[in-house]
Amino acid sequence: MTASIPEDSRTAPFRPLQSPPPAVEVEHRPDGSVLLRCPYALGEVSNDVLTWLRTWSVADPGRTMLAERDGDRAWRRIGYGQMRLKADAIGQALLDRGLRPGSTLMVLSGNSIEHAVMVLGAMTVGIIAVPVTPAYSLASKSLEKLRHVASLVEPAAVFAQDGTAFAGALRLLHDAGARVVVAKGEPGTPHDRFDDLASTTVTPAVDAAYARVGPQTVAKILFTSGSTGQPKGVINTHQMMCVNQAMTAALRTAAGEAPPVTLSWLPWNHTMGGNALFNRNMRLGGTLYLDDGRPLPGEFERTIANLREVLPATFSNVPAAFGMLADALEADDDFNRRFFAGLESLSYAAAALPDALLNRIQRLSVRATGMRIPFTSGYGSTETAPMITMLYWVSEGSNLIGLPAPGVEIKLAPVAASRYEVRVRGPNVTPGYYRQPDLSAQAFDDEGFYCMGDAARLVDPADPLQGLMFAGRVKEDFKLQSGTWVATGPLRAAVLHATAPMLQDMVIAGHDRDTLGALAWPNLPACRALMGQPKAGLADIAASRVVQESIAAALARHNAANPASSLRIARLMLLTEPASAEDGEINDKAYINAATVLARRSALIDALYASTPSTGVVLPAGAAHELAASPA
Repeated sequence: MTASIPEDSRTAPFRPLQSPPPAVEVEHRPDGSVLLRCPYALGEVSNDVLTWLRTWSVADPGRTMLAERDGDRAWRRIGYGQMRLKADAIGQALLDRGLRPGSTLMVLSGNSIEHAVMVLGAMTVGIIAVPVTPAYSLASKSLEKLRHVASLVEPAAVFAQDGTAFAGALRLLHDAGARVVVAKGEPGTPHDRFDDLASTTVTPAVDAAYARVGPQTVAKILFTSGSTGQPKGVINTHQMMCVNQAMTAALRTAAGEAPPVTLSWLPWNHTMGGNALFNRNMRLGGTLYLDDGRPLPGEFERTIANLREVLPATFSNVPAAFGMLADALEADDDFNRRFFAGLESLSYAAAALPDALLNRIQRLSVRATGMRIPFTSGYGSTETAPMITMLYWVSEGSNLIGLPAPGVEIKLAPVAASRYEVRVRGPNVTPGYYRQPDLSAQAFDDEGFYCMGDAARLVDPADPLQGLMFAGRVKEDFKLQSGTWVATGPLRAAVLHATAPMLQDMVIAGHDRDTLGALAWPNLPACRALMGQPKAGLADIAASRVVQESIAAALARHNAANPASSLRIARLMLLTEPASAEDGEINDKAYINAATVLARRSALIDALYASTPSTGVVLPAGAAHELAASPA
């Protein structure tokens, strides 16, 4: 380490962000609610998202828009000019096959160049794109959620990258009346080939249909995760997505709006990957590399391999990915130097990034460059396409979600003890759920604010410019038997911080019991290193005395600093089964659905609270006297 690099990374300066300073207007109401608005102007809002594709197809047709790995792991590319030609051809082909503006095209498979062409082609002629998670087709034997989605949107056409892999789902939708399109493979039903559609001769009908596309045209229907019931189809208009991009532009200086190079795996059937990242890349004429890795053990290695080649200027991922990234950077000084050399910022979604992990990343950045790297973040939902707040300034902490973006109004409705439910009103908010008017009406309050269902708190009520902090899902909070409320979101983040790096994720338990417990997934690399067993499985880790003792000591330290019954963890179970995507415990973005986990693993909750602990149950050090079972 050179003399210019501080030994303590916390004293190192930050790389500057190409953004204006934080700003907010605050209105306090007599009922205790707080209204927040951004004083920055929204700026120009595009008419529709296809405007950006058509602009770059003329300005720089050869520039790579998307790149993905082929079978030999070489990068297969498509430029803006070619994307425009193929999208127009797809639009023509869909019109030729009887689809009309307002018809729906369902996409079953994950991110790919063909996926993008199909969606952009459909939207060009006013056909609604409906990308759904591949898990509905591949990870479910009953296809229950796919049937539900299809019953709502009644797809006129359906696309899958591989007809063989999606054969069962394609047969179901074909029998319901949808035309089938595949890029490869045999679905076992009558179908069209993508390459044939993409070479269709374009007529003036495409431009005529595009001329009728406007801000209120429905562009997409994106489905919620369905963690608390059946998925809901969120209407996404062109205005919603275009306003989001205008918000982003308003919170960046001109230097921060250069054409980006991006590497991302975030799925396009979710709003962050399919709206925020994809549309920003297209608006700025950037190049998006499709990451074939995932933030999962055994799969993140592909992300690391891709990062060694792509080296993006910004890198956005879920918090789980940053721990694995830190492991790779710590193991390879040359990769660490190259990764940070041209990096402008990192960003994570609204889920908390543990302070210990943030500090690891900052130490690596300082080792490479002598400076800390800014972490940006944002907050929103499928219903807001997605952004309503953004952390666009340099901040010391984590778990911040910033301040309102231009053009929206946020209402903080009091919940309890400085926590507020977040509600939002603005041109980026959905008009409702597709063909579900009853659910649409329930989603808004009497002033027209969409109720997010999340809690937030002001970092410093006396200084709102410090921003908002995410404080969990309101519906996941519960009461102990004593009647004490437990805010599970902040508690989960605090316990993960206290036990870092030994735990990957957890859910908090204890509804109507005397004490709090937790079900937790071990962090495989950290626990294996602690055990000295590089191939240890989840069951080995759960039974490991050294792992249990380390976690017990960490829990004891957490409890000593947090003695209140709503904050202290009396027992924790190390899980030996990964979170199940098929059963809805984890979604495409690697986020845990706590309610589903607690319901599906209710027998483990009983075992957690049993008077005689089973294997894998950890008690805080010195807490053996707390073994008395709590009433159910």
